[in-house]
Amino acid sequence: MGVPLPRPAAPPAQLEIPVEAWADLDAAVLRKTRSSKVCMTCHWFRHQAGVNCIPVLTCQLHQGLIAHGEHLTSRCQGWSDAMTHQRGWQPCEPQWLLPAAAAER
Repeated sequence: MGVPLPRPAAPPAQLEIPVEAWADLDAAVLRKTRSSKVCMTCHWFRHQAGVNCIPVLTCQLHQGLIAHGEHLTSRCQGWSDAMTHQRGWQPCEPQWLLPAAAAER
């Protein structure tokens, strides 16, 4: 049918470590800010339930843990706007939703 695609390389060893075992992000990475560009609004921010359902806040970019409260007042140099804010909830609009003039471009 087609040419088989190459398999991706093995993920780095860091990805095999459970999230709870990641190191904490310190002041060398996180900087205090008063803007809306904080960890919680970043594309790389994730949260999940940890042991005993305690939330675990992580940065996927730095593969580190964020202390509770720091995600509201800090950011790093790698802050990136969340994709849903850049492109909207649905990144690609179907052609039938676009006005006729815009569809002809």
